[in-house]
Amino acid sequence: MAKTKYVFNDKSLSYEEAKTSSLTRIFKTLLFLITALAFSIALIVGSYTFFESPKERMLKNEIAQYDLQYKIMNDRLDNLQGLVNEMADRDDNIYRVIFEAEPISNEERLAGYGGVDRYAKLEGYNNSELLIETAKKLDNLASELYVQSKSFDEVYDMARNKEKMLSCIPAIQPVNNVELKRLSSYYGYRIDPIYKIKKFHAGVDFSAPQGTPIYSSGAGVVTKTNRSRRGYGNTVTIDHGFGYSTFYAHIKDIKVKKGEKVTRGQIIATVGNTGKSTAPHLHYEVRKNNRTINPIYYFFNDLSAGEFETLLTLSKLPNQSLD
Repeated sequence: MAKTKYVFNDKSLSYEEAKTSSLTRIFKTLLFLITALAFSIALIVGSYTFFESPKERMLKNEIAQYDLQYKIMNDRLDNLQGLVNEMADRDDNIYRVIFEAEPISNEERLAGYGGVDRYAKLEGYNNSELLIETAKKLDNLASELYVQSKSFDEVYDMARNKEKMLSCIPAIQPVNNVELKRLSSYYGYRIDPIYKIKKFHAGVDFSAPQGTPIYSSGAGVVTKTNRSRRGYGNTVTIDHGFGYSTFYAHIKDIKVKKGEKVTRGQIIATVGNTGKSTAPHLHYEVRKNNRTINPIYYFFNDLSAGEFETLLTLSKLPNQSLD
C-alpha cells in the first residue's frame, strides 16, 4: 500500500495531504517504463556481448567440428593423391614400358580444371581458404584419375594386342647375316663416302651382293614404294603399327606394292646399288613415332646375347657409310 505524503502549507501553517496530478503520474510512469526498457536493452546487449548463449555455443562447436572434418578430409585427399602419383609412376615406368608406349606427359596429367571464377562462390567465409583448397584438391584428383583411367584403357588394349604387337615389331635383321659380317655401317655420325665429312647416318648398312634377298623385319603394310636414281634410290616403306615403321633403300628389285600386307621374314626386295650409293648394300632404318632409332636394338629375335654385345661394340667404332 502506497504511503500518504504530506506537504507544509505556508498560508494555513499546517500539513496537508500532497495531491499528484494525473499528468505527473503519467510522466512518472513513462519515465519508469523508459528507464526499465533502457536497462533491459543494456542488460541484453551486455549479455550477448560478453556472454555466449547456448545456441551460440552450439554453433561454435558445430563450426569447430566442420573445421576438424575438413582437415581430416584434406589429409585423406593427400593420401589419395600419393596413391594416384604411385599409380602414375607405375603406369609410365612399368606398364607403358612393357608395351613400348610413350609415357603420359606431366602437362597432360596435371591439366586440372580451368576458370578463374570457379571457386568464387566459396570466398567471403571465415574458412574460405580451407574450403577452396579442399575443392581444388578434389578437382585435381578427379582430373588425374580420369587421365589415369584412360591410360589404363589404352594399356588394356595394348595387352590384348600384345601377340599382334610382337609379330609387328621389326625384330629381325632384314638381310641374312649369320656371321655378322654384312653390317658395314652403323647408326650415328659417320663419314660421308662422297663429301668426306661427318653426317648423321639414320640407319645401318648391310653390305651384300646385288640380288640378295631383303626380308621384312616385322608384319605390316607397305605404305610406299619409290623408284629413283637419286638419293636413296629405289625404296620401300612399311608401317608395322604401334608407332613403328621401317625403311629400305638402294634396292634393286621391289617385290611388293603399296597397300600390300607383309609378314615378318617375307621377301620384299633385293639388294641393289641405286641412288647415291658407293657399293651394293641395303640402307635400313627403324622409326618409332616418326623418329629414327638405332636398328640394332631390334635385332633380338635372331641374335644371341654375345652376338648382340659384339654388335654394340662394333657400332661405337668410327667408320664410313656406303651412302
